Amino acid sequence: MTSLDLWPIGNCQVSALVDRTGRFVWGCAPRVDGDPLFSALLGGDEPAAGYWSIELEGVVSTEQRYERNTPVLVTRHTDAASNAIEVVDFCPRHERMGRSYRPVAFARIVRPVAGSPRIRVSLRPTSDWGKSNGERTTGSNHVRFRLGDDHLRLSTTAPIGMVTEERAFRVERPLHFFLGPDESFVGDLSASVDDMLTKTVHHWQEWVRGLAIPLEWQDVVIRSAITLKLCQHEETGAIVAALTTSIPEHAGSQRNWDYRYCWVRDAYYTVQALNRLGALDVLEGYLEYLRNIVDGAAGGHIQPLYGVLGEAVLEERVAPALPGYRGMGPVRVGNQAYEQIQHDAYGQIVLCSVHAFFDRRMFRVAGVEDFESLERVGERAWEHHDAPDAGLWELRTRQSVHTYSSAMCWAACDRLANAATALGLTERHDFWQDRADRIRARIEEAAWRADTNRMSATFAGDDLDASLIQLLDLRFFTPDDPRFQGTLTAVEEGLRRGSFMLRYATEDDFGLPETAFNVCTFWLIEALHFTGRSADARALFEEMLGRCTAAGLLSEDIDPVTGELWGNYPQTYSLVGMINCAALLSKPWSSIR
Repeated sequence: MTSLDLWPIGNCQVSALVDRTGRFVWGCAPRVDGDPLFSALLGGDEPAAGYWSIELEGVVSTEQRYERNTPVLVTRHTDAASNAIEVVDFCPRHERMGRSYRPVAFARIVRPVAGSPRIRVSLRPTSDWGKSNGERTTGSNHVRFRLGDDHLRLSTTAPIGMVTEERAFRVERPLHFFLGPDESFVGDLSASVDDMLTKTVHHWQEWVRGLAIPLEWQDVVIRSAITLKLCQHEETGAIVAALTTSIPEHAGSQRNWDYRYCWVRDAYYTVQALNRLGALDVLEGYLEYLRNIVDGAAGGHIQPLYGVLGEAVLEERVAPALPGYRGMGPVRVGNQAYEQIQHDAYGQIVLCSVHAFFDRRMFRVAGVEDFESLERVGERAWEHHDAPDAGLWELRTRQSVHTYSSAMCWAACDRLANAATALGLTERHDFWQDRADRIRARIEEAAWRADTNRMSATFAGDDLDASLIQLLDLRFFTPDDPRFQGTLTAVEEGLRRGSFMLRYATEDDFGLPETAFNVCTFWLIEALHFTGRSADARALFEEMLGRCTAAGLLSEDIDPVTGELWGNYPQTYSLVGMINCAALLSKPWSSIR
């Protein structure tokens, strides 16, 4: 049965998800939000196309692992007679001629490691969201695929006839496969792909070597950081929320959304986590993307999300040719949330950007011109801090004044005051601090419920949702503030289900949620630690790590009864939660010195 036990590979231009049998079952081109040439993940239980498999005849066991500190996947297949092969999967990424080489390409190397193994190769790409399997033509050492308006070429040292007819054949030497642009492969294919592998491994290991990781849970943090990096479209700096679309939030829910776009909110949490590890390259790329978004807004409305090239219109439609994950459609392309009003975006833009006023390591330290540009965002935060919006959970049919959104608007003004101080702009500091103080007073007056001893998630009601825990992370409350402690108690009692946290426990556009939202559990872990319950926090964190896939990753949601993962995968929120909690809970390096 199809599952989310998948291994991502990628190069910050394209990516693929590989299942436990070694098949490519998801991957889009020419970038993460493109048409899937590998679509089997959404093709129902037995898809006839949309995958790339390299099968060992009579296989009885399969083992998978990543090359240390890389997204290079190694899969070992063994048959009943102990014949075995090793398949190395990667997307090339390294420096070449002074530039980053990250082609729209997927490479595979098959190595015989024991006996006389026989394999069958099946490459069946799709186009137009599963409507077509494309056309193919063959040459002496390649197969050319026409996929709509795009063309790809498989160059290989394997026998072409055996590959195109999907016939089994013996592997007596290493075989190399390079699926990429429709152009002749220059040079020796085997030597070139081997060289790409060596350079790709070196590139990723050098990147990881520069991370400032905690003492404990190092592998968890490294794998999460690498995968977050894969979610960045490096050409523009955009960071997508996940690599997939339309994995249901729970069985048959129709809560199937396309997450292959850049949410201002999700990207803020991603760069916040990676900043803790010192991964400034991701922040610097994203800030360039953000500056383009802010320029385009020209002081006006900023959307909750944009395309990876900054596209503002992401019209949502259904792809009827794909039945969906386990046949649970619809498969959606695009996301209607781009039309929504979500005022928290103003705070997240400022919170991301303000780092550049203080960090002297950055290539581009922010100055007065950047501050003046951010002030336009701050004006929007001030104007809309107590106006209704769809909220961070993106409700589609109703709006409220959400406490989380208002607190983010407060944070925008508060951090602008900090940035003004860094620039020596005393008058602007006083201006923005006054606005921050007035927003704070408004939130405290409108959201506090003395009779239930808690903050409400909305100004008009007495609602609980997990985002109230974020008032601590935003420094709106301190851990010892009785108002935060009362709110945390209420949220935990109302939304915790065993080891998991719901976003909210009230009906939305699709009824009552049935799954827990993984990042909310990590928010709870942080709050438990800061309020003196560190042992509980560590126990809960260890339990969450036990829910990870074999690749060490999490999706968006989890069934609190069965523990099964649901929702898009891998999900940046969840990976951020693992990094933040590991950094927070770990013993210090000084403990081993």
